[in-house]
Amino acid sequence: MTKHTDIIIVGGGVVGSSIAYNLLHDGFEGSVTIFEKDKIYEFASTPRSAGGLRQLFTTGVNIQLSRYGLQKYRTFSDDMMVDGEAAEIDFKQRGYLFLAKDENMKQLQEQLKLQQYYGVPAKLMAKEELHDIIPELVIDDLQGGLYCGEDGYLDPYSVMQGYVRKTRELGGEYIYGDVETILTERGKATGVRLVNGDVYQAPIVINCAGPWAPELSERIGLPLPIVPLKRQIIQFDIAEPFANHLPLTIDPSGVYFRHEGSSLITGFSENVKPGIDFRWKRSFFEDQLWPVLAERVPNFERAKINRGWAGIYSHNTKDQNAIIGEHPQLDGYYMACGFSGHGMQQAPGVGKGLSELIRKGRYETLDLNPLRFERFARNELVIEGAVV
Repeated sequence: MTKHTDIIIVGGGVVGSSIAYNLLHDGFEGSVTIFEKDKIYEFASTPRSAGGLRQLFTTGVNIQLSRYGLQKYRTFSDDMMVDGEAAEIDFKQRGYLFLAKDENMKQLQEQLKLQQYYGVPAKLMAKEELHDIIPELVIDDLQGGLYCGEDGYLDPYSVMQGYVRKTRELGGEYIYGDVETILTERGKATGVRLVNGDVYQAPIVINCAGPWAPELSERIGLPLPIVPLKRQIIQFDIAEPFANHLPLTIDPSGVYFRHEGSSLITGFSENVKPGIDFRWKRSFFEDQLWPVLAERVPNFERAKINRGWAGIYSHNTKDQNAIIGEHPQLDGYYMACGFSGHGMQQAPGVGKGLSELIRKGRYETLDLNPLRFERFARNELVIEGAVV
């Protein structure tokens, strides 16, 4: 069976759905078809993320993407309203806080300059000031921290479903099937073939397949510097509650924690072998997270695990930043992948950017050219220092 459409998006998570929504919202008059192999999104990266939204990055393009995303998520519930039903995403602007000691404080001072240049209301805090945010914090070994009260966290699954519902209302079609390969002819993308043999033809194919994006691109001889890395998150309760709601807080060790309702979640970018692996282990919390947490905050000493889960980072091995735009070796083949854990917060800006690039041939709202694929060959890497 062969069908025709105007744009094919492979991957119906938050990034692919944001691109589809922005195309249709911005006036694209053709048909947009989104392929998602996981109908209930059981193993999709979006709902398995920590849901953080921060502007505390070290590169201009990432800061601008997050500032754009912040504004969009503030009005998301109304913007994505369907049939009078708001798209609630539980966006809590409780801040982001990077704790610092030793040489980390100098790094944060340099980051602050760039963040303030782009209008981020970030501020450096002396270690005594940290108690204004988290009174229970152990600060003896700290020099201070970098804080932005505008930042926060949200419910990733609700964001994704908000985009999906609105995209459908605007005419986008979701097909729940597994794409086997991208089809090409004479240096151009021509469509996709599904595992069941169905063929869909289109002059534009966008690879938003997350951890499966490099495998899809490899099949057409266009390898991407992306590997899948497991990231575990543990949800737990504590006996003694905090005085205040927590910002998403990153310890100098890299362990992060935040509230999740009345419970808490925590995680850490552990050193693992690349691969698709959705198993989580209690020992990850007990051996690697709990000792750090209990030393940083006495409230964490009495903790009880509720549940855990694992998601997959699409880790860009070159510079840990997204790959956005058309591939220079295949006309009509676009990419939005390799986000290295930042896809949730960058989805609004990436969706807007690719909508403009496809419809107008140029970026207007945000300049995403620094994230083009060509940067690897030209040694124009975008090195992000604040990867959690």
